[in-house]
Amino acid sequence: MKLFFTALLCVFCVKAIQAQSVIDPQNIEIVRDSFGIPHIYANTDAEAAYGLAWAHAEDDFESLQQVVLPTKGLMGKVLGKAGAAGDYAFALFRCREITAEKWNTLTPAFLKLIDGYVQGINRYAATHPKEVLHKKLFPITVKDYIASSVLALTVFNGGDAALQRIFNNTEWQAPELNKKGSNSIAVNATKTTTGETFLLVNAHQPNTGPQAFYEAHICSKEGLNVLGGLLAGGPCILHGVNENLGWAHTVNYCDRMDEYQLEMNPGHPLQYKFDGQWVDLEVKTIKLHIKGIPVAVKRKVYWSKYGATMKNKTGFFSIRLGANMRIGALQEWYEMDKAKNFTEFYAALSKQELSMFNIMYADRYDTIFYINNGLIPVRQPGYNWKRTLPGNTSATLWTNFRTIKELPQYINPSSGFLFNTNHSPFLATAAKDNLQASAFPKEDGWEQYHLNRSVRFLELFPQQNKLSYETFKAIKFDRQYPSVLQFPYRIDSMMLLDTVLYAAYAPLISTLRNWDKRGDANNKGAAIFLLTYEHLKKQLQGQDSRLITTTEAVETYRYINDYLKTNFGRTDITLGDLQKLVRGDNDWPLGGLPDQLAPQWTAPYKNGTLKSIGGDGLVMFIRFSKVGLPKIETMNMYGTSARPGNKHFDDQVNLYLHQQTKTMTLDKAIIYKNAERIYHPQ
Repeated sequence: MKLFFTALLCVFCVKAIQAQSVIDPQNIEIVRDSFGIPHIYANTDAEAAYGLAWAHAEDDFESLQQVVLPTKGLMGKVLGKAGAAGDYAFALFRCREITAEKWNTLTPAFLKLIDGYVQGINRYAATHPKEVLHKKLFPITVKDYIASSVLALTVFNGGDAALQRIFNNTEWQAPELNKKGSNSIAVNATKTTTGETFLLVNAHQPNTGPQAFYEAHICSKEGLNVLGGLLAGGPCILHGVNENLGWAHTVNYCDRMDEYQLEMNPGHPLQYKFDGQWVDLEVKTIKLHIKGIPVAVKRKVYWSKYGATMKNKTGFFSIRLGANMRIGALQEWYEMDKAKNFTEFYAALSKQELSMFNIMYADRYDTIFYINNGLIPVRQPGYNWKRTLPGNTSATLWTNFRTIKELPQYINPSSGFLFNTNHSPFLATAAKDNLQASAFPKEDGWEQYHLNRSVRFLELFPQQNKLSYETFKAIKFDRQYPSVLQFPYRIDSMMLLDTVLYAAYAPLISTLRNWDKRGDANNKGAAIFLLTYEHLKKQLQGQDSRLITTTEAVETYRYINDYLKTNFGRTDITLGDLQKLVRGDNDWPLGGLPDQLAPQWTAPYKNGTLKSIGGDGLVMFIRFSKVGLPKIETMNMYGTSARPGNKHFDDQVNLYLHQQTKTMTLDKAIIYKNAERIYHPQ
């Protein structure tokens, strides 16, 4: 009864918040700078969130809608069969149920912020009905919105990959470590020639769509003044800088999720054994509405003690991860936005609502910090937690997570620097300051490896001398592989083939053998390498690390030779001939290779060329002094607007191609003085 009244009181509190916080757009100003970046000014945090939602919708309403489509079961209706998978996952992982269950963990201040953001989205949809993807999508509620964030974090943590493995009846494989990632660096003031603390924020994300970074600045009289990047649906800045501190995220690959095979009852198809007893699976039938199919498709979703459960031809399998057990990740980011110092920032992290991501930190007080963050289960020794586990015993049913103090982390190492490029947290600084992997339980699955980017960083970083700002930027924009390649497969063995014995491919072999391992657009060896990489990746993915055999090398050269002659009529092309930056109807020669500090990853484009679909996205260089606001320079791939025809659709392309930055600021007077446009969101 007490729980009932508590829940009822919570409902009334939420309704009261919503009833008392109808936002007047006249209280909000959106200030667009010369690159169209929105700077949102308001009295309250909720009003700032309203303005952010409106500005983001003006620039990319389609991506914002895609984030919330599953909450209404409309992803399949809008996007077809591929979208229906999102609707299925939303129901399977019980995103709405976990939101209701954990609702009282959200603070009133955060609920006001989210309510303001949702009001902004709903108001934009109401005033721009022709842009709405489906007539039943709006209005959305605050609970819809939070439930959508639960699905997003579940996917980010690998939930979608687990579903694909179960559907395809395949075992877990190590992720493709060298293709995608991000960079972050923090350097103490005593280590820099300028006496400033340096921070690099550099996310490598898809170029477009809901997972592309959007640059914005929000400021309120309640303490927000933060600039940086957010993904579609972000109600605040997800990584960036405020007046006192900044932080960056990179994706981490520690073991945050487990998969189980259930032992089913031969006499009862929906019962599984658990600690010697038969237990009923929870079963629910859902309806998937798919574009082009006139009737709803019925599917069953299952739930066991371990969590979301799927059936394939060999049995029932369950997925267990912290990402769909907590709902406060956005609240934690909001508190990070408002932190004034390291103590407040660490207090926000200590809530442990954010289920993943490395976090790199620096502030004006010359504190640098790095943590490999995540909801890491406390697991029993004796099991191979990287493989499918027995789903018939409480011994594998973990219920607790490591505390924040148990996660690998550093604060102000004597070396004066920290960095992460999605590699091991035990290789985060100078050798003498690195943590020892042996001090952490092996069941946690912490990363143990170097990557090309991490090795190259250590080749470039002046550990014995002070770091200039120019060198700091040059390191980030570097397009050189390390002296010894770090790919899982020894691609460099391709260079050993005898040019006399294989004379038909001698020009290709010689070009690759003489390649300087750079990824500049005018580099011929880089073009051959990229085709080699993409071909072998498809052939060898999932296999153990090893040398490329002679047979594989010859077959690869044959493929490249035929590919180039068919599509280009010659074999001596440059990387820029092959790889393009594409925006709308325009394309440009593009440098950068997978797992370089300034990388790209690609997909087929036209006439044999490849287009960048992700890589060196949002870049922020930040310098902190003990007095004054931080100095900020940024660069994004295309431009603020995703709408063709808008002047800011591609106005950062030239900066991007030439690895140049634009100056940004948190100073209100400067922003207003240089404004391109000032208006209310209405």
